[in-house]
Amino acid sequence: MREFLLLSILSFLFYSDGFSQRDTVRFTIDLSESSSNRFNVQMQLTVPSGQGVMDLNIPVWTPGYYQLLEFGKNISGFRVSDMTGKDLPWQKTRDDQWRIATVKSGLIKVSYTVQTERPFVAVPFIDPQRAFIRPTGIFMYPYGNQDLTVTVEIGDHPGWKHIATGLDSIGPRKFRADDYDMLYDSPILVGRLRELPSFEVGGAQHRFVGYQMAQFDTKSFIGDLQRIVRSASDIFGEIPYDRYTFLGLGMGNGGIEQLNSTAIAFTGERLDIDPENRLRTFAFLAHEYFHHYNVKRIRPIELGPFDYSRPNRTNSLWLSEGLTVYYENIILKGAGLIGPAQVLEDWKNTIQGYENNAGRKKQTLAQSSWNTWEDGPFGKRGETISFYEKGPIIGMFLDLAIRNASKNEKSLNDVMRALYYNYYREKDRGATEAEIKMTCESIAGQNLDEIFSYIQNLDDLDYQKYLSMAGIQYQKTHNSDGKSSVKLSIQPKLSTLQKKILSDIFGY
Repeated sequence: MREFLLLSILSFLFYSDGFSQRDTVRFTIDLSESSSNRFNVQMQLTVPSGQGVMDLNIPVWTPGYYQLLEFGKNISGFRVSDMTGKDLPWQKTRDDQWRIATVKSGLIKVSYTVQTERPFVAVPFIDPQRAFIRPTGIFMYPYGNQDLTVTVEIGDHPGWKHIATGLDSIGPRKFRADDYDMLYDSPILVGRLRELPSFEVGGAQHRFVGYQMAQFDTKSFIGDLQRIVRSASDIFGEIPYDRYTFLGLGMGNGGIEQLNSTAIAFTGERLDIDPENRLRTFAFLAHEYFHHYNVKRIRPIELGPFDYSRPNRTNSLWLSEGLTVYYENIILKGAGLIGPAQVLEDWKNTIQGYENNAGRKKQTLAQSSWNTWEDGPFGKRGETISFYEKGPIIGMFLDLAIRNASKNEKSLNDVMRALYYNYYREKDRGATEAEIKMTCESIAGQNLDEIFSYIQNLDDLDYQKYLSMAGIQYQKTHNSDGKSSVKLSIQPKLSTLQKKILSDIFGY
């Protein structure tokens, strides 16, 4: 009875919402089985004329989290029918694909159930307290046709009046995406949510909406977050969205970036009483926020348009993730949230961590990016490295080398702006490895072969050569336990250029 009612509602929406029959896929999500951790999904779409079969796929991964997630194994109860309600034959050809014998063109209706297992930022989850809709794990797409407009209607649930997402609203509990890439880039949080005061930067509105947030000084928190957004956006001189939403998912780990939102594990616990935790939280937020520039817009050419049916491999996650780590301290320093001593301490710890990883002699930075689908985002310590670890060091070397070569008139900021405007804005694509290197060398006015060779080889890094450009002395000693200790200190006599670089990067 419930299924018949839902299909009747869908039929009404199909003829009344004003969108083209052939250009729009419509989803309705039923939240009534939250106690069983299940989403019930209804989908309707039109089969093009002359197409005897149609493949519907569910993604095998989600952008921003470079791991196979096997979403298809969580789907059951698949059923498809035509407009008259007649069941259509189908077969499951792969874990992520359902092949439908459509016979003739026309509207078809699909229903299925998604079983969820755990609350995690990369996967969907529902329980009696909230629903997190990670679109890649919920919504099927017609294989080979991801350009269709998509609408999503979210069913009622007792007490769940709040919905937060980056998608455009087109009615009560109803949203629209121009295509599947936008849909998959727009998670949705539903439940009893708390919204903090919004703020504006560069004419764009910013919201922070979360689940099970602790009590903390929201005015201070939002003020610091506003400074972070301003510090990051000042690097580029523009904000490429009208509104941005921070989605706080409660307890857990990790965060994933989107074009105009980020979903992060966040409770706000101990923000007011634990300075180290507060700083870690803001570094985390700065990282995920900066990603809307670097990876969602500036990106390796392999990362988009996406193929959701297989791993999308690239050698250049050092750019997307490593340089984003590098910019964490740049952004926090620009926001006035950390001082020079903290910046230098963070770099000491980063370098020391890398030098104590035996994997640095076994895997290159390019390989860590390519193999992340097998090794995991942080690698297998002792056997591999992580682009989160070596990538920011390469970013620092590039910034130092560019500033030194240009007498501090140019910096890595100019590289990021050039990649943003020349490739994202003008060409609407990512950049190749050769184009990334060419851009860096064009800004520096000299070749940077040595730094880029560090991406492809296992050579020891020449820290002293590059750190001395900012007047920093590098020392490495070996302890009795076989581990290394790193010390960074300011040289006693600095040139005018060293002083400028030291001030601009480290804040001294």
